Order: sequence, then C-alpha cells, then structure tokens
Amino acid sequence: MIITNDIIYIGVNDHAIDLFEGQYIVPNGMAYNSYAILDEKIAIMDTVDANFTEEWLKNIQDALGERKPDYLIVQHMEPDHSANIVNFVDAYPEAQIVSSVQAFKMMKNFFGTDFAEKQVVVGEGDKLNLGKHELTFVAAPMVHWPEVIVTYDSTDKVLFSADGFGKFGALDVEEDWACEARRYYIGIVGKYGLQVQNLLKKAAGLDIQVICPLHGPVLSENLGYYLDLYNTWSGYQPEEEGVVIAYTSVYGNTKKAVLQLAEKLEQNGCPKVVVNDLARCDMAEAVEDAFRYSKMVLATTTYNGEVFPFMREYIHHLTERNYSNRTVGLIENGSWAPLAAKVMQGMFEKSKNITFTDTTVRILSALDENSTAQLDSLANELCRE
Repeated sequence: MIITNDIIYIGVNDHAIDLFEGQYIVPNGMAYNSYAILDEKIAIMDTVDANFTEEWLKNIQDALGERKPDYLIVQHMEPDHSANIVNFVDAYPEAQIVSSVQAFKMMKNFFGTDFAEKQVVVGEGDKLNLGKHELTFVAAPMVHWPEVIVTYDSTDKVLFSADGFGKFGALDVEEDWACEARRYYIGIVGKYGLQVQNLLKKAAGLDIQVICPLHGPVLSENLGYYLDLYNTWSGYQPEEEGVVIAYTSVYGNTKKAVLQLAEKLEQNGCPKVVVNDLARCDMAEAVEDAFRYSKMVLATTTYNGEVFPFMREYIHHLTERNYSNRTVGLIENGSWAPLAAKVMQGMFEKSKNITFTDTTVRILSALDENSTAQLDSLANELCRE
C-alpha cells in the first residue's frame, strides 16, 4: 500500500486471532501496522506481532529492494508492536533504534537488553532528519502506556499516531470505522481521557493531512470527523442522545420490566433505545453503548446482599474508564430485601457528574401495579430531560 510517494505500508493482517488482548472479540481480525519511510535514510515505523515475523520482514525487503533501513522507530512497547525488535536487529544489525527512555527500559525487561550500542533516545520536540523528511517526536505518556511517543513527518504532513485512532478489524475487511474504533478506544484507551486530550491539543498545532495508526486503516479524508470523535470520547461526553438499558435477570421478571420500559421509552419518542442482556452480550459492546449514549438504566436483582455478578462487572468496567456526565436510572428486584439500587448507586460514588433519576423502580419478585407505575414515571423522566 502506497501512502505517499515516500511512505509505504508494510504491516500485516491477523485473521487467526479470536480475542485481542485476551478479552476483546474481534470477528474481523486485527491489523498490526508498520510503515517504511524511504528517503536518503530509511526509517521503519514499529514492528508487528510475533506470529508474523517472516511476513513482516519480507514486506520490508519488498519495500526497500536492495537498500537497508537506517532506523527502527519504536513508538509503543506493547508486544503486538514491539515483538520483532530483536528479529529486526538480527536482520539489519547496522540499523539504530529510535525510542523514548522509558521504552528502552521496557526493552531490557522484554528482551534482556536495551540495545545500548544502537540507542537513539528521543523525547518531546526532538527531531530526526532522513533527508527530505524531518520527523518530530511528540511525547504521549499514558496513551495508553507511559513510554509512548508519536511521530510527525512535516514533509508529507503525516502523523504516526501509535495506538491513537486505532480500531479492531483487519484491513482487508470493509466495515464502519466508528463502531469498532469506539469499542477499541473505550476498552483500551478509555481510562486515559485526560492524556488523550493533552495529545489532541498538541496535534491541533500540526498541519496533519494523513494519520497512520498502529491498528486500523490509514486516515486521509475528513480528518475533522475522526478528531471530533476522539475529542468527544476523551472528554467523556455523550456522542448521541439515547438510552441504554443494561440488565441481568434470573427468572425473567426483571427482563419483563426492562422490555416494558424500552417499549414505553420508544412510545414516548426517545430517539434511541438499546437493550443489553449482560449475561449474554459482548461486554465490550455493552460498555461501548454506555459511553456512546447520554442516558443509562441499570436493572438487576439483589444477589447475596449485593448485585448480580454480571452487573457488578459491568459497572466496574464503566467506573474504571471514568464513566461520567450521564443520567442514570435504576431498577432493582428482590423478593425480601431489595438492595441492588443502593449498591449500584454506591459503585458510582467516585464518578463525576452522574445524575440519578428521581424515580427508582423497585420490583418485589414480579411487576405489580406499583412497580409498573414506577416504570411509567421513569420513562417519562428519561424522555423529559
């Protein structure tokens, strides 16, 4: 893939993977992106996953022909991007390695060496001249590891964005960018919104025409769309108006209440209603929905004086990622001592700008006249705001 006259894509597609990072379902695989900048001196941008060593080294050879790389630039040390550093050094022993101080420390941990004789240590604002191309390095700590740098090529106006602007899915599959990029961002980077905001502020001062991430497609059109989404996500703001209902149900009574509420919301003109059964859905998709929409209803049973395990896990995923700036309604069910609403509300104690609805629905085993009236009240309240 030719990105510019001097920049060539040399990454790989992984269709063998089932779970990315051991937890995220990736039905359309994963891309591990790497790039070659061809100039008087040649720079390779990052490596790929360990399962694709030979394919990646062949891609380098095909891109360079008889030439050899002068630099390997390591922006991020997660193994899906750094696993082949040693194999690169074995193949190209005269090349230097360009990375941050923290990254070289991590190389020592991963490989037993920090390649001291090959090090070119860079940090915020440092530059590397390849000839026609001048690269500027921008520190991006905790996006989403502490050693991360991103790289700006002022000649072709390309930002090599590390894990920023990445998405799930291999590059040989056509799919909507936002859906899988949102799930990727919230699941993997979502905790570090402040750090992403800081990086976006730095990026705002650069003339960027192309974004080359370490996962997902190269972005070269409508960049404002992608930047705006990242600003929304990292600012923990709702992307769309709508209500997400996330529930667990043991014997079906809580589910009946949830389905009634969804129907009432739609009848009241709510623009979007999404229902997730936390025991059966993809948890990452349910977390994505919570961050996408402006309002959320949590419905669960009291279980061992607490809440049902899938609900507890779900709320933990939300609060771990700084869920905030949302309206939340609660539905609890219990046969003798309902406590779920109190427990759920307490789990958001450290969250910012969470507004709980005035109405909390209490079901005593099964819906009755009182709890059905509470559903009506909750639906009206959610659609009124």
